[in-house]
Amino acid sequence: MRFSLLGPLTVTSGGRTLPLGPMKQRAVLAMLLCRPNTPVSVDSLADTVWPGEAPRTARKNLQKYVWALRRLLCEAERPGRLALAPGGYLLHVTEEEVDTLHFRALATAGREAARSGEHDTAAELLRRALDLWQGRPLAELSDSEPLQAEADRLTDRYLSAYETWAEIASVRGRNAEVAEAVADVAEQHPLRERLRAVQMIALHRAGRQNEALAVYESLRQLLARELGLAPSAAMEEVYRVVLAGTLGAASAPAAAAPRRAPTRTLLPPDTPDYTGRREQLSELREAVRRRNGHVALLVGPVGTGKSTLMVHLAHTLREDFPDGRLLVDLRRADGAKRPLTAVLGELARAARLDRVTALLPDHPAQAAALWRDWFAEHRVLLLLENAPDEAAVRPLLPGTGAGAAVIASRSWLAGLAGVHRIALAPLTVEEAMELLGRIIGPSRVRADRASARRIVEAGGLSPLAVRISGQRLAVLRHLPLAEYAARLAEPEAVMDELAVGDLAVRNRMADGWQALTDIGRSAMLRLGRLPLARPFTLGDAATALGCPEPAALRVLELLIHTGALVSPSTEVTAHAALYELPRLAHLYLRELGGREERAAAPAGAADMPVENHRATGPGPVGATVLTTPHDHAEEEGTWNWAS
Repeated sequence: MRFSLLGPLTVTSGGRTLPLGPMKQRAVLAMLLCRPNTPVSVDSLADTVWPGEAPRTARKNLQKYVWALRRLLCEAERPGRLALAPGGYLLHVTEEEVDTLHFRALATAGREAARSGEHDTAAELLRRALDLWQGRPLAELSDSEPLQAEADRLTDRYLSAYETWAEIASVRGRNAEVAEAVADVAEQHPLRERLRAVQMIALHRAGRQNEALAVYESLRQLLARELGLAPSAAMEEVYRVVLAGTLGAASAPAAAAPRRAPTRTLLPPDTPDYTGRREQLSELREAVRRRNGHVALLVGPVGTGKSTLMVHLAHTLREDFPDGRLLVDLRRADGAKRPLTAVLGELARAARLDRVTALLPDHPAQAAALWRDWFAEHRVLLLLENAPDEAAVRPLLPGTGAGAAVIASRSWLAGLAGVHRIALAPLTVEEAMELLGRIIGPSRVRADRASARRIVEAGGLSPLAVRISGQRLAVLRHLPLAEYAARLAEPEAVMDELAVGDLAVRNRMADGWQALTDIGRSAMLRLGRLPLARPFTLGDAATALGCPEPAALRVLELLIHTGALVSPSTEVTAHAALYELPRLAHLYLRELGGREERAAAPAGAADMPVENHRATGPGPVGATVLTTPHDHAEEEGTWNWAS
């Protein structure tokens, strides 16, 4: 069986084209094929089939369409291909059966061959991928916005592969062919500068300089007229080179450069429903694209999506870092700091640095120096997750070089110099609701926006809380959003409600709790008694901590450094500043404090110093919660935080 999306939607079996039924049924099949081997929710299918508001009978109609498709596909081949999945349906296909998957595999192999200097192989693989294209994808289903978005995505992939093929073919001397072929594609996509650039280069190498310059002038006028923009700096550079006639007709191909063994990429899968953080993503992308070993630091409380953003960035920068994208966790599963030797060993194996491996574990300093030398010479993006402190990352970072690094940490790592710091705040309400809609289906959110807003706000607009809420609702499809919002409105129930499968806010908060110092834990417990969801002043903090304001200020600044406390983003005096506990952290502290009070021995023990209490809940059983030592003024209720 063969499924085709790169053009009109078609399905063939044994050389026979199968009848796919009415347009709505075809739209269901198209969306299932756009997300192969992945569950597609009923709400997503409804949005695909009905452009406006879905009818009350939508679910029943979808069941009929799926039944008809299942019968068609199973009769033609095997049972179980179109299966029921949690919250929706899943279509099982192989890479050889679907042209989009086959295209992606060929294009990926072609780019890998190009990076290895095998340009003839690369051109052949890319050409085979491009030959699968039969025109605008799913043009007959243009009334469906979700399917047109998928068609746009597929078109972008095709054009990117086409541009790569054209560049390689031009370098190999096939300029006349490239010039003519690119002209047809550029006519359909006149604003793609990379396509126009390779067209200019091919024309120039073919001895048609005037035509190459005419291409630039046409693009310049079109950009000014349609978008009010000038050509990019890269396009200007191509123009200057062509105008000066300094681009040789037979420039040496990249294959002439020394070949490097390809580095394995160590990345988890990208988040398919990634939402928001556009400004931070753009800022981060610009930071790591700079040369000279630039380092960026993502800072934020537990659950703000630091790792998700970092991994999403890495997946978008494959072309920028051809020597590798490596992610390593600097903490163990229990939250403890990993030894430097273990981290270096993992990186050395990924980079195939036998010399580094041979020095471990006996000579970590020498091994780190060799790693930094290699890192400085290669275009590698290094992702350091859960950085506990400065000492954990310094040995891994070169001062200058071709590589770049992104660090994710709850702490500001103030001791690291020359680092571009980006603070992650909670999502906006619109971003949080968009993410919720992508998980449970936008139509379900549209049907009760007020309850959806209460749900995302109950978790402090944390991406982690929104994701858990969404996945919980995706499974409990019978649960009305209003009812779930009412559950989350009870602060003491939030930690229980924000848990699904192996995801739980309580567990993540416990990890952050264990990373705090004894002073930090004691201070956080006392600050947790302040009113929920209300910023507090230095005076409020001093009262909660039971100490003078100068001592309280030092404690607050300690918590800010560790990322446990949110401070003002602009300059303001200490007495005018408003501080804030992240909502999830505040709820966790209240839960922890309540458990300790209930577990305390005789009556009146709730008034005892926190250091005499034992944590019984979220952290490891029996973990002691300590305060700073207090002085002889203890009987007056004051604490010597300054010590």
